[in-house]
Amino acid sequence: MDVALASGSPRRAELLRQIGVNFCIVVSQVEEGEAREPFSLWVQELAKAKALAVAAHSRGIVLGADTIVVHKNRVLGKPRNTEEAKAMLAFLSGSVHEVMTGVCVVDNYRNKIYQDYEVTKVHFRKLSAGEINTYVASGEPMDKAGAYGIQGLGALLVAGIEGCYFNVVGLPLVKTMHLLRQCGLDILGEGGYEKNIPDRSCIDQELP
Repeated sequence: MDVALASGSPRRAELLRQIGVNFCIVVSQVEEGEAREPFSLWVQELAKAKALAVAAHSRGIVLGADTIVVHKNRVLGKPRNTEEAKAMLAFLSGSVHEVMTGVCVVDNYRNKIYQDYEVTKVHFRKLSAGEINTYVASGEPMDKAGAYGIQGLGALLVAGIEGCYFNVVGLPLVKTMHLLRQCGLDILGEGGYEKNIPDRSCIDQELP
């Protein structure tokens, strides 16, 4: 089966390879726009928009995803500059925030759309101004929602998590596996339509 990842994120690509999926990368040009509540639905809509934009010009299966960081009812995207990165990290310091990822799979073979989302709580330890400045100077925060990457130097900022680690990296692997299996992909010896999958949200829509 042809599979396309509608994302330019090297982290998502690495995670998808980790579970044995062969795919090509076709970056979506969808603009995220202003955040709106409920954020769990908004992040799924973004993932769906990205997947559909690529699916309109592709065959096969298209995977779209979008990750946001939410703290005190504020959505933190990618910092626009170093000062904004420092402000985000200071805002997250010593508190607990949520990382939400929407995942959408468009199956052009069966004319179906499947989608879901994951939420992970991340506990930040209290950061000093010097630590924030040093981390931002590393350049790692600049292309990441919330201005940190848990899979890199940013791991030193995190005291612990509640939920899926891979979601914080950018792609919740178990839920992604379930959605891809719905499209018939053989992952870990299983594939085809799965029934009675726990914790799945709205799914099984017809393509517009």
